[in-house]
Amino acid sequence: MTVLLPGCQVMEEGSTLAPGFYRLRRASAYALPPQSLYVTDAADTLRLRVPETTTIRTLLPTAYDGLTLYRKHVDVDVFTIPFKVRPAQAGIPAQLNSNFNAALYLGRRIDFYQFSNQRVTPDFQTRRLRSRGFGYGVFAGIGSAVINDLVLPTRKPGFEYEGVVIDLGAALIYDARLFNVGLAVGADHLLDANRHYWVYQQRPWFGILFGLNLN
Repeated sequence: MTVLLPGCQVMEEGSTLAPGFYRLRRASAYALPPQSLYVTDAADTLRLRVPETTTIRTLLPTAYDGLTLYRKHVDVDVFTIPFKVRPAQAGIPAQLNSNFNAALYLGRRIDFYQFSNQRVTPDFQTRRLRSRGFGYGVFAGIGSAVINDLVLPTRKPGFEYEGVVIDLGAALIYDARLFNVGLAVGADHLLDANRHYWVYQQRPWFGILFGLNLN
């Protein structure tokens, strides 16, 4: 069964939706079941097919104004945390650190795609497709930390070097399309023998992350 819904002239603005399986918010309003649909976007029409059936909805732009699709999937990112806030520890005030680090992130993600029309003249509109994504997951990475007599109470004044640390933690991510941003909470594990005396060993920190979506 195929249904064609009418509309007026619309010019595409921005990119089209990649073909694939999506879920439709308020599916009942389009007489469609609340399940994954295979969607193809031809810029001036949307075709929504119900898998394993002959049911297809073909929507012209005025019919899908305000329509929102979404999908959930596994997310793999590489990101860096340019700033870490370490709470006060062992008499040391809260610290803002900006040492090198890079991490691999694995999590769950949901992307929303919303269509809208902007009227230019009484018989002419532009089509817009807005997308945004949110995710949560865990990460592991490598970085550096300043190790000195302040954070190693057993060392004499003047002792200092850059230690190698492993970062482990969890993050919330927002996809800004050009890059991913988010909030992270984690802990560092110093790899050398001074880990037994480092005041921040496996102590929580908080940070802002920037990342690159790999999938």
